[in-house]
Amino acid sequence: MAKESTVFPYIPNSVPEVKAQMLKEVGAKDVMDLYVEIPDRLRFKRKLRLPEPILSEHALKRHVEALLDRNKNVRQYLNFVGAGCGEHFIPAVCDEINGRGEFLTAYVGEPYADHGKWQALFEYCSLMGELLDMDVLSCPLYDGAQATASSIRMASRITGRREVVVPRQLNPEIKAVLRNYLKPDISITEVGFDMQTGLLDVADLKKKVSSKTAAVVIENPSYLGVLESRAEEIGKVARDHGAEFIVNTDPISLGVLAPPSQYGATIACGDFHPLGIPLMAGGGQGGFIATKDDMRYISEFKDLMFGITNTTVEGEYGFGEVLFDRTSYGSREKGKEFTGTSTGIWAITAAVYLTLMGPKGMEETGKTIMQMSQYAAKQLSGIKGLKLRFPRTPFFQEFVVNFDDSRAKTVERVNKALLTKGIFGGKDLSREFPELGQSALYCVTEVRTAEDIDHLVKALKEVA
Repeated sequence: MAKESTVFPYIPNSVPEVKAQMLKEVGAKDVMDLYVEIPDRLRFKRKLRLPEPILSEHALKRHVEALLDRNKNVRQYLNFVGAGCGEHFIPAVCDEINGRGEFLTAYVGEPYADHGKWQALFEYCSLMGELLDMDVLSCPLYDGAQATASSIRMASRITGRREVVVPRQLNPEIKAVLRNYLKPDISITEVGFDMQTGLLDVADLKKKVSSKTAAVVIENPSYLGVLESRAEEIGKVARDHGAEFIVNTDPISLGVLAPPSQYGATIACGDFHPLGIPLMAGGGQGGFIATKDDMRYISEFKDLMFGITNTTVEGEYGFGEVLFDRTSYGSREKGKEFTGTSTGIWAITAAVYLTLMGPKGMEETGKTIMQMSQYAAKQLSGIKGLKLRFPRTPFFQEFVVNFDDSRAKTVERVNKALLTKGIFGGKDLSREFPELGQSALYCVTEVRTAEDIDHLVKALKEVA
């Protein structure tokens, strides 16, 4: 325990005289008096094995930077990893605006301290609604996995049913969140996929959907990269059984691909991390849920929603929360679900990105991604010992490469060798999908050039 004379520069009120005054105010003689309710047998009485405190700001900065420099990042390496969090271009204006004090420091932004945050979130909802061809969006959620889980709970409340059908090839991280978030009252049934095409097995789907199914969920593009060309048929199967059709989609793809609403989705969800947000430590992420303007759906959103309305001043408009009583803020335990801290700063960033890009910019970005990923797939499949896993199925930015016939034999060995050449190879799928053999998921976005891909091809020829 630190001596009473120690003043820590990063801990408020650590001056001994201030601490003594505060203890006197609450009627305590010692700090430990505040913990009298904790039984003695539960108290930790040894000294914590912690390093000595760093009291100099300069020394602390050097220490943290040294820790960060131990990481490998995409500035130092060519990156071909995606699997739900790919590397995209971030216009400088995104960070310029999200770093403004009225956004960066306005945590919630209630009416008394809003500074324009509610309007910015309203604009985010409007822009995402246009991109998704939907009318209503919730406040930004934690990430795409949580958005998918909450979409399923919405469907369960709408239908009164307790089963959900998901693809076997669903992103394993999303699946893990579903298993946790849907316990104990919603069961999960998996549908297989075609090993030749990577597409959902619709025949298997028809066997597993029933009158107990609350929703059928797909990813489009899927985790394995392919585009679900039979999505409209899948949606019809769901609706014919009275189930909701939930589509988890990548918003960066919607400049060139039809949004889920146009092939029958009743709920669209996903992660808006590609829209101007950095990768950070695994990804700055934020989830979205969108529906049409139908009170059956609107009333089941669990999170805050932002709307525009008249104010007390004639001709003036303001921005505020809609149907507040739905939320756990408004109704506590009677709310639709628990609502926690949102990713509002990232939603504002996404709004800046979409405003800057516009429909034409999104289309050009989507076309660039498809062209570069097609080029990469063609070049990699020409390497002896490598082959595309689903060569006849269209894909957007990710595709599966198989290494079974290569000299290296395993993706792990290939990726270790690529690291020595300054390249992050594709995501190893051998544990998640052993039925695909030694396969890797490669991601090619708009930041990759033909020269980058040629460099990858040359490296793989040497190591694989």
